[in-house]
Amino acid sequence: MSLIGKLKFVSSKREVVINPVVLRRNKLAAKLAEQLQAATAQRQGIAYAPKRTSMITNEVGERVAVVSDKRFKEWYWMTSTNKINLCVRYGSKTLELAKGKNAIELNTQDELIDTLTVLQQAVLSGELDDAIAAASDKLRAGFGK
Repeated sequence: MSLIGKLKFVSSKREVVINPVVLRRNKLAAKLAEQLQAATAQRQGIAYAPKRTSMITNEVGERVAVVSDKRFKEWYWMTSTNKINLCVRYGSKTLELAKGKNAIELNTQDELIDTLTVLQQAVLSGELDDAIAAASDKLRAGFGK
């Protein structure tokens, strides 16, 4: 049997419009991945600074790619009782994770990393769709006249 004969062929067409719910899930999951990388780097004692590439025009008039640090803010902080609080943000809005609750209290850095992993899986499985939709609506309302 030939090598190409082992492949499964299907008739498919790429979707032009992505479902907005899936788009929001993926956006939040990517941000959670960044927070997870930051928490892992912090546990290892390494400074974390995500990079972004932008195109600028130099003095000669050529367009060149420049790598710079991306603005990054951690979603977790230490409280006065030496606990770690973690909030989940969608854009500039904090998600309400439970009725009237917007943060998760954790004891250790390892627990923070585990919680970020669980949150990322929950977002991808659609468990936070209602909270994401509410935050998205609040964001969109701020742009209206």
